[in-house]
Amino acid sequence: MKIKRALLSVSDKTGLIEFARELHEMGVEIISTGGTMKALRDAGIPVIYVSDVTGFPEIMDGRVKTLNPFIHGGILAIRDNGDHVAAMEKHGITGIDMVVVNLYPFRQTIANPEATLSDAIENIDIGGPAMIRAAAKNFNYVTVVVNPARYETVLAALRQEGTVAAELRMALAQEAYGHTAEYDACISRYLAAQAGENLFPDKLHLVYEKVENLRYGENPHQQAAFYKECGTKGQGIAHARQLHGKELSFNNIVDLEAAWTIVNDFDEPAAAIIKHTNPCGTGIGSTIAEAYNKAYTADPVSAFGGIVAVNRSVDKAAADEMSTLFLEAVIAPAFAPEALAILTTKKNLRLLEAPSLAKGEEADLKKVSGGLLMQQMDRSVEQTGEYRVVTKRQPTETEWHQLVFAWKVVKHVKSNAIVVANQNKTLGVGAGQMNRVGAAAIALEQAGAAANGAVLSSDAFFPFGDTVEAAAKAGITAIIQPGGSVRDEESITAADKYGIAMVFTGIRHFKH
Repeated sequence: MKIKRALLSVSDKTGLIEFARELHEMGVEIISTGGTMKALRDAGIPVIYVSDVTGFPEIMDGRVKTLNPFIHGGILAIRDNGDHVAAMEKHGITGIDMVVVNLYPFRQTIANPEATLSDAIENIDIGGPAMIRAAAKNFNYVTVVVNPARYETVLAALRQEGTVAAELRMALAQEAYGHTAEYDACISRYLAAQAGENLFPDKLHLVYEKVENLRYGENPHQQAAFYKECGTKGQGIAHARQLHGKELSFNNIVDLEAAWTIVNDFDEPAAAIIKHTNPCGTGIGSTIAEAYNKAYTADPVSAFGGIVAVNRSVDKAAADEMSTLFLEAVIAPAFAPEALAILTTKKNLRLLEAPSLAKGEEADLKKVSGGLLMQQMDRSVEQTGEYRVVTKRQPTETEWHQLVFAWKVVKHVKSNAIVVANQNKTLGVGAGQMNRVGAAAIALEQAGAAANGAVLSSDAFFPFGDTVEAAAKAGITAIIQPGGSVRDEESITAADKYGIAMVFTGIRHFKH
């Protein structure tokens, strides 16, 4: 059906003038409100003020302007329903064939740390959602546009067909309901936080925006896409900026997340190399180049084709080291120009700049069949003052430093997890095994002779003393683990027997 009358009232004025001008040139009558009307008139585009349509002024500082039968009757009328047409004629209501509305910038307002509750409330749109929902409900007769990126699509349809086809009207209606759903979810979450609601509401409203379609998922036969959570403050992998290289894969993104969470736990310059979500090497040093070299030499075989994360800007020295190995991706807070010059010579190497991870309360979601698990993100990094030495021998100062390092790393290894470390780098990693002694055997075998004099960390307690026995035979001198087993004394006795210092942290770091 022909578009005769359009109502335009937008917060985001991107492309507005060009869109409205072409509508006018097509003979469409435009009605509008406050700021949008001013922008159109300033551009020389004829526009009818909404108050001239309603016969009622905007009141209450603009809170009430479009909530009127002359607006909603014009939007909601079923054009081939005789009773509706008669009602329009009786009350002098003119049909509105297009509604172009996007909402007050609530999300942008609350993103400002100085925004008050009053600021937020005044940016809750009322009339806008009502018009959008009314137009979307009546999409059989009304075209609703909430996204400026859709202006050209709508204009193209009008140029070619003189109307907007039913299929496009339905697609625009679906997009409109998504727009209001996101808006309401954002408001709901904000007010819940203001009211002190905890991390686990009775009704969970999640809104995600597509970042991009991916070539495929974990395997080529699986379709996939990447989404970012709406309303976040620009932190995390979803807000990383790719500087170079081919497009990211599903598995790349998963591994980038794993690598980035590890290095963000360290205050010192740190590097981690990830394969299949587990760290094959992690190191800290006085420079990023030193940290990377330690991570690489921890397991050079597995490092090939790995994902690298560092928690400092990549400088020339680090880039020189990285350039000698085939890597899938490097993620860092920044890249020095000299480093980019080196790394961008590798055509396919993905380079990403990412903001640091949030340290506050954050949700970790895991999908299961027909439902969702939700927990607090494990961002805990305990202080050594909370640890308890349970053996006769105390760790030396050097051992303490290595124990803390190993404990930070094991938290990020899939359970059952064991990490052997020394000299500020991992020597062996046992990940995802069905029993803990099996994980220890893998880590100790990988460490080889370097296990002699090294430390060992375990993400959960030892159910038996067998892991301590294996560690002692390999030359481990200190162990860190949560404790809490009914057989703790068995492990402590074994440690005392071999002169191993053992520390209980009192906290477990399972990762499934």
